[in-house]
Amino acid sequence: MSGIYAELTELIQLRLKARNLQLFQSISAKSQLSGGILSPFKGRGMNFEEVRAYQAGDDIRTIDWRVTARRSKPHTKIFREERERPVMIILDQSHSLFFGSKLNFKSVTACETAALLAWGTLLHGDRIGGIIFNEIDHYNIRPKSAKTALMHFLKKAEKLNKQLQIKSMPTQQNQGYLANSLRHARRVAHPGTQLFIISDFRDMDSEALRQLAKLKRHCEIMAFQITDPLEQELPEPSCYVITNGIHRYTLDTRQRAHRQAFREQQFAQYQLLEKQLIQYRIPLIRLSSEEDTAEQLLLLFSSKSRPLLKRD
Repeated sequence: MSGIYAELTELIQLRLKARNLQLFQSISAKSQLSGGILSPFKGRGMNFEEVRAYQAGDDIRTIDWRVTARRSKPHTKIFREERERPVMIILDQSHSLFFGSKLNFKSVTACETAALLAWGTLLHGDRIGGIIFNEIDHYNIRPKSAKTALMHFLKKAEKLNKQLQIKSMPTQQNQGYLANSLRHARRVAHPGTQLFIISDFRDMDSEALRQLAKLKRHCEIMAFQITDPLEQELPEPSCYVITNGIHRYTLDTRQRAHRQAFREQQFAQYQLLEKQLIQYRIPLIRLSSEEDTAEQLLLLFSSKSRPLLKRD
């Protein structure tokens, strides 16, 4: 799939590719790796159920030493796997994503990423919902373990995606919309919720970071940054005429120093975002609009290509 706008039929078709996504594991990963990530998502939680006498084959790490000492016989804790964990996808469809130079607009890649994560979540048996937002509006879909909730999410994603037009671009640069969406997420996300945040993070500010820090106290969070090649590297040396649909500009890339300064500036911005998220132990994954979205995610989270990394 490629293009300027996301189509609902194509977002639905991504369920076939989502079958091979290994997003969750029942044992937490020992470490988070940059580049090829094995499995950064925690599996469903475990709720304590009872204490019973130790039996051969039980995990010695679950032995209840207080009960064992009191009864002079080994006893172990029994846990029941928590079913249908809530998963929420926070999807950015602001005008900073309404841009692309090759395969997709960033806004389309963001929608595809959300669709793949949503299908992968539903196939795993968890509840799926989310928040879709732009500079002005946001839609909240409560997590449910039903295909109807996922379809509702995809329809709203398509709706906001197709509202992205040059004529609807804010005349003044709106700020704080990412922070507002995260603030809303704090009100609706229950403790233990898995949050996937999909954005280019152009509106990341101190208030958004503050809201992230509060969310991280009770939720698991992973961030997906959507990028485009022209945001990282200026085109080949030449003189280009560019437009945003309203204004026209001349871009001169013939100066090597200008290209180098642009490259360093963009890399510094990415490093800053990564550093900001690391302090809250939030993994950051970078996805490019010039490559097929499903292939990128499958490379990262395919059960066929990489085994799960388990704790010893």
